[in-house]
Amino acid sequence: MQAPAADEADGALMARVAGGDAAAFRLLVARHAAMVHALAWRMLGPADAEDVVQESFTRLWVNAKGWTPSGGGLGGWLRRVATNLCLDRLRKPRTVGDALLADHADEAPPADVRLDAERRQAAVAAAIRALPDRQRAAIVLTYYEGVPNAEAAAILGLGVKAVESLLVRARQALTRTLALQGLIEEGGTA
Repeated sequence: MQAPAADEADGALMARVAGGDAAAFRLLVARHAAMVHALAWRMLGPADAEDVVQESFTRLWVNAKGWTPSGGGLGGWLRRVATNLCLDRLRKPRTVGDALLADHADEAPPADVRLDAERRQAAVAAAIRALPDRQRAAIVLTYYEGVPNAEAAAILGLGVKAVESLLVRARQALTRTLALQGLIEEGGTA
């Protein structure tokens, strides 16, 4: 294979590319890549222009044997190929890449905060289970189920004052237990 002359016609170079001449192909790329890139850049922007140039010249290499000169020559053929590739890209639904997504902070609490909260909930649940039955029932009914004291008293078969007394003793026991575990300060509330 002969080295291509810089002034050799596109048609002659295409005939050589059809025979697998890589040097002739490189010369055609050097001649026409800037034009193809400019066209793609104007149609698509910089992100996709390089891909269109690469695909255009891949098609030139693959279709070199079937290429026939026409009115616009090789430059016109490459413009048509590049334009069609650009139009194909414009028609495809675009996926949003990471670069286009707004960077939002994760609003979930950090892992250490969640773990502390889970540990605290488990400790409170264990402390409640350790309460005497009536104190546990009074705490669960009033604090977790939202039942008013009068209704809790009716459910437990006690007077309102007795339920209030159970609640005071249950809160004191919970405070002591949770303070011993370091989950609340002594004198704090459970």
